[in-house]
Amino acid sequence: MQYWLLKSEPETWSWSNQVKEGPSMWDGVRNYQARNNLMKMKRKDLCFFYHSVSEKKIIGIVEVVKEFYPDPTDASGKFVVVDVKAKNKLKKPVSLGEIKSTKKLSKISLVKQSRLSVMPILKSEWLEILKISNS
Repeated sequence: MQYWLLKSEPETWSWSNQVKEGPSMWDGVRNYQARNNLMKMKRKDLCFFYHSVSEKKIIGIVEVVKEFYPDPTDASGKFVVVDVKAKNKLKKPVSLGEIKSTKKLSKISLVKQSRLSVMPILKSEWLEILKISNS
C-alpha cells in the first residue's frame, strides 16, 4: 500500500462534496508530475484529502477504488483520473502550520512542493499526521 495527498480548493470540491457524492473521479489535474502520481496509484491506496487555498488543512482520508483512466474533461487526452471514495474524516483537521512546525514532517512534499496537487506521502509522514490529528 502507498499513501498520497490530494489537494482541492474547498470552494470547488470539498470534503463534504466527496462524502455526499460517494465514489467519484478525481479529475482536473493538469500538471504532468501530478498526473504521473495518479498513474502510480493502486486500488486500496489511501490519500489525505487536503483543503487548499482558503483553509490549508487535511480534512479526511479517501481510498482509491479505481486505478487511472483517461480524464473525460481533458480534450488533449494527456491527463488521467482515479476514482476515490471517502473513508473517514480526521478526528481533528491538521493545518499546514502544524505540518510545517513538526520536525518529522520537514521533508514532506506538501512543504517542499507546495503547488503540487497530487503527491506521495511516506508511511512515517502518514503516521505522524494521524498522530497530530488524534492528539
